[in-house]
Amino acid sequence: MTQVIDVVDPTDPRLADYVALRDSSLRKHLETERGLFIAEGEKVIRRAIESGYRPRSFMLAPRWLDSLRDLLHEAPVYRVSEATAEAVSGFHVHRGALASLHRETRHTATGLLGFRRLMVCEDIVDHTNVGAILRNAAGLGWDGVLLAPRCADPLYRRAIKTSMGAVFSLPWARLDDWATAVPTLRASGFTVVALALADDAVELDAVAASLGEQVRVAVLLGTEGAGLSRRWIEQADVVATIPMRAGIDSLNVAAASAIAGYVLR
Repeated sequence: MTQVIDVVDPTDPRLADYVALRDSSLRKHLETERGLFIAEGEKVIRRAIESGYRPRSFMLAPRWLDSLRDLLHEAPVYRVSEATAEAVSGFHVHRGALASLHRETRHTATGLLGFRRLMVCEDIVDHTNVGAILRNAAGLGWDGVLLAPRCADPLYRRAIKTSMGAVFSLPWARLDDWATAVPTLRASGFTVVALALADDAVELDAVAASLGEQVRVAVLLGTEGAGLSRRWIEQADVVATIPMRAGIDSLNVAAASAIAGYVLR
């Protein structure tokens, strides 16, 4: 039975899971400490719960009670005005629907090494880029995403929203050790393709043509500013580049992941 509780005070402690959602450093501490993450908007909330994540609570504007009612039997529902939701969260909440859910570790880096196609992210710190890469990987049929230890959190609200819920369905895991990641991939049978600018880089189409259908591929994607580290580039089997024109030397890492994901699929 749905438990709907009207809350008007933005300082009510029952809404503590939803405080200051735009403060990424505060949220990182709070969400890790409490073992939770936040889903925003009806579609994302629905995808999270249908993927098996257990809700802690919901903070909803009244108009969302009917459309989400089939999901609201497992946790308290805090019915708030949009003004109260904004006061709690620190921004205008997307369509007035938020849910707090229990975090889970669903996959390990070791487990993902049994897959055929992996995207591997090195120190990508922008949450929207991480979310977009997960969405691209899922949409283009890749099996999973590995994240270096310093990458942004895929379960942070903005990453979830950008991924359109792909973060809930596509397997992903954090690498245990940045330094040994590429040798571990190669030892596990992957052909490791570093996407980077380098004098000896091969055009992406040529790399794809050289790979047989049965080859297992891991494509390395570097951080937003400097790109891949020299260590990862040197440890890869091949360095690939996307040919550019008009004096532009590179693309945003999320866009590059989409192109590489399509060409190397």
